[in-house]
Amino acid sequence: MVLYGLKTCDTCRKALKSLPDAEFVDVRSDGVPPLILSTAFEQFGAALMNTRSTTWRGLDASEQSRAPLDLLRDHPTLMKRPLIVSGDTMYLGWGPDVRKALGAD
Repeated sequence: MVLYGLKTCDTCRKALKSLPDAEFVDVRSDGVPPLILSTAFEQFGAALMNTRSTTWRGLDASEQSRAPLDLLRDHPTLMKRPLIVSGDTMYLGWGPDVRKALGAD
Protein backbone atom coordinates (compact mmCIF):
# COMPACT_ATOMS: atom_id res chain seq x y z
CA MET A 1 0.00 0.00 0.00
CA VAL A 2 1.27 3.45 -0.93
CA LEU A 3 0.00 6.69 0.58
CA TYR A 4 0.57 9.82 -1.52
CA GLY A 5 0.34 13.04 0.47
CA LEU A 6 2.24 15.81 2.19
CA LYS A 7 4.32 15.27 5.28
CA THR A 8 2.97 18.55 6.67
CA CYS A 9 -0.70 17.54 6.17
CA ASP A 10 -2.50 16.58 9.39
CA THR A 11 -4.94 14.32 7.54
CA CYS A 12 -2.07 12.47 5.85
CA ARG A 13 -0.37 12.02 9.22
CA LYS A 14 -3.56 10.56 10.73
CA ALA A 15 -3.90 8.16 7.80
CA LEU A 16 -0.27 7.10 8.05
CA LYS A 17 -0.59 6.52 11.79
CA SER A 18 -3.60 4.26 11.16
CA LEU A 19 -1.82 2.48 8.29
CA PRO A 20 1.68 1.84 9.72
CA ASP A 21 2.62 -0.60 6.94
CA ALA A 22 1.89 1.92 4.17
CA GLU A 23 4.76 3.39 2.19
CA PHE A 24 4.58 7.20 2.30
CA VAL A 25 5.37 9.33 -0.75
CA ASP A 26 5.58 13.09 -0.27
CA VAL A 27 4.08 14.57 -3.43
CA ARG A 28 5.86 17.89 -2.91
CA SER A 29 9.34 16.37 -3.06
CA ASP A 30 8.75 13.13 -4.99
CA GLY A 31 5.70 13.88 -7.14
CA VAL A 32 3.13 11.32 -8.24
CA PRO A 33 4.04 8.78 -10.93
CA PRO A 34 2.26 9.72 -14.19
CA LEU A 35 0.41 6.38 -14.45
CA ILE A 36 -0.90 6.67 -10.87
CA LEU A 37 -1.96 10.26 -11.46
CA SER A 38 -3.81 9.53 -14.71
CA THR A 39 -5.49 6.43 -13.25
CA ALA A 40 -6.59 8.42 -10.19
CA PHE A 41 -7.95 11.17 -12.43
CA GLU A 42 -9.91 8.61 -14.48
CA GLN A 43 -11.41 7.21 -11.28
CA PHE A 44 -12.05 10.39 -9.27
CA GLY A 45 -12.29 13.10 -11.95
CA ALA A 46 -12.61 16.65 -10.64
CA ALA A 47 -12.67 15.40 -7.02
CA LEU A 48 -8.92 14.75 -7.34
CA MET A 49 -8.30 18.50 -7.50
CA ASN A 50 -8.28 20.43 -4.21
CA THR A 51 -9.64 23.82 -5.21
CA ARG A 52 -9.68 25.01 -1.58
CA SER A 53 -5.91 24.76 -1.20
CA THR A 54 -3.54 27.68 -0.84
CA THR A 55 -1.78 26.46 -3.99
CA TRP A 56 -5.03 26.80 -5.97
CA ARG A 57 -5.76 30.25 -4.57
CA GLY A 58 -2.24 31.33 -5.56
CA LEU A 59 -2.81 30.51 -9.23
CA ASP A 60 -4.06 33.17 -11.60
CA ALA A 61 -7.20 32.63 -13.69
CA SER A 62 -5.30 31.47 -16.77
CA GLU A 63 -3.47 28.82 -14.72
CA GLN A 64 -6.70 27.68 -13.06
CA SER A 65 -8.32 27.21 -16.47
CA ARG A 66 -5.67 24.71 -17.62
CA ALA A 67 -6.52 21.02 -17.98
CA PRO A 68 -6.74 19.46 -14.49
CA LEU A 69 -4.27 16.66 -15.23
CA ASP A 70 -1.69 19.15 -16.51
CA LEU A 71 -2.14 21.28 -13.39
CA LEU A 72 -1.74 18.25 -11.13
CA ARG A 73 1.45 17.25 -12.93
CA ASP A 74 2.90 20.75 -12.52
CA HIS A 75 1.52 21.35 -9.01
CA PRO A 76 1.14 17.99 -7.22
CA THR A 77 0.14 19.80 -4.01
CA LEU A 78 -3.18 20.60 -5.74
CA MET A 79 -4.16 16.94 -5.32
CA LYS A 80 -6.72 16.13 -2.68
CA ARG A 81 -5.02 13.99 -0.07
CA PRO A 82 -4.25 11.42 0.82
CA LEU A 83 -4.37 9.30 -2.29
CA ILE A 84 -4.01 5.70 -1.17
CA VAL A 85 -3.15 2.94 -3.61
CA SER A 86 -3.70 -0.60 -2.38
CA GLY A 87 -3.12 -3.13 -5.14
CA ASP A 88 -5.53 -2.22 -7.95
CA THR A 89 -7.77 -0.12 -5.70
CA MET A 90 -7.47 3.62 -5.07
CA TYR A 91 -8.94 5.64 -2.24
CA LEU A 92 -9.12 9.43 -2.02
CA GLY A 93 -9.26 11.32 1.25
CA TRP A 94 -9.50 9.97 4.78
CA GLY A 95 -13.24 10.00 5.39
CA PRO A 96 -15.18 7.36 7.32
CA ASP A 97 -15.83 5.35 4.14
CA VAL A 98 -12.11 5.09 3.34
CA ARG A 99 -11.17 4.27 6.93
CA LYS A 100 -13.80 1.52 7.03
CA ALA A 101 -12.73 0.07 3.66
CA LEU A 102 -9.11 -0.08 4.86
CA GLY A 103 -10.02 -1.50 8.27
CA ALA A 104 -8.68 1.58 10.04
CA ASP A 105 -11.95 2.71 11.62
